[in-house]
Amino acid sequence: MPQMMPLNWLFLFIMFNLIFLMFNIMNYFQPVPAPLSTKLSIKMNPSSWKW
Repeated sequence: MPQMMPLNWLFLFIMFNLIFLMFNIMNYFQPVPAPLSTKLSIKMNPSSWKW
């Protein structure tokens, strides 16, 4: 029935938005893993550039 198509599109839109929001919320509240070791950090060598 063609008159039911807007309801189907609305239902798909709502379902997509709910899945999208759940995915974003789950990724936002996921704990950040701790770094493996502090020895792997990048060492900055301070140097004064004279152009």
